[in-house]
Amino acid sequence: MYTQGLSGPDAAADSSARAPTMESPELATRFQERIDREDRIEANDWMPAAYRKTLTRQISQHAHSEIIGMLPEGNWVTRAPTLRRKATLLAKVQDEAGHGLYLYAAAETLGKSREEMFDELLTNKAKYSSIFNYPTLTWADMGAVGWLVDGAAIMNQIPLCRCSYGPYARAMIRVCKEESFHQRQGYEIMIALCRGTPEQKAMAQDALNRWYWPCLMMFGPPDSDSTHSDQSTKWKIKRFSNDELRQKFLDALVPQAEFLGLTLPDTDLRFEEGEGDSLDGAVHGHWRHGAIDWEEFRQILAGNGPCNRGRISARQRAHKEGAWVREAAAAYAAKQASQKAAA
Repeated sequence: MYTQGLSGPDAAADSSARAPTMESPELATRFQERIDREDRIEANDWMPAAYRKTLTRQISQHAHSEIIGMLPEGNWVTRAPTLRRKATLLAKVQDEAGHGLYLYAAAETLGKSREEMFDELLTNKAKYSSIFNYPTLTWADMGAVGWLVDGAAIMNQIPLCRCSYGPYARAMIRVCKEESFHQRQGYEIMIALCRGTPEQKAMAQDALNRWYWPCLMMFGPPDSDSTHSDQSTKWKIKRFSNDELRQKFLDALVPQAEFLGLTLPDTDLRFEEGEGDSLDGAVHGHWRHGAIDWEEFRQILAGNGPCNRGRISARQRAHKEGAWVREAAAAYAAKQASQKAAA
């Protein structure tokens, strides 16, 4: 769902950038010409080492985010209020696992093994989306996560369907279709709560209060502080800036909250009228949010969020307990290969 890797500080030296040693201004110029023509770059095509490294970091972080993102929702599968809610939430968690699989496969085409990527996640050498380091305290959080978190993810990910790197762009087509379902599922939960008892609506409001600001942070720091955006935009990995995507999200969010009868926890939220065609009678402009606490964002990225340590320890434990499954699968694959060779 989530790619903040191009927004924050550089990751540690990336040993995965196995680009060809030959680089020249002529090759770089021809590569950029292909990008400018909207050609898709494929795994066997020549690419600058920096392009390979940037994509490896972004796609692997995206995959990590899908896998870590299963944890706060999986926590509610057995506690969902009805069988239908349980089945739907379980299906969503399964989708996230599938998204991680697609994305790890896309990253592997750049020359880095899945084992390397997962080892970096388990040893805290790789980042994942900051949003998953917040707790899901009530059932309403499942609605807020679907509505807000997946809604923000869709804003980020739809442009990635036109990413210049073919394997990533193609993986994102299916991911976006499924994320759209996840967003509708979350909003439907919020509708049910807001049409329920006063206590249920209060629970929905509380969830919105806690998730609103972290979701605005999901798009990364302001454009003025984003260290990778210019080059990523030039390579057409990224199609919109952090602030542009955040603005699109907020403009969609405000009327959705009004429909629910909920109040966004932003006392400085305001509407600024702008220029535009007023023949339709609509008022054109944008909603503007208040000041975001970027220090909180930096602390979360630094590993000091409420759930950072718990998320990684849960993945470490699952990886250790699943070792026998990987060993059995490897043994079966070796046996099948041996039988095929002997046939």
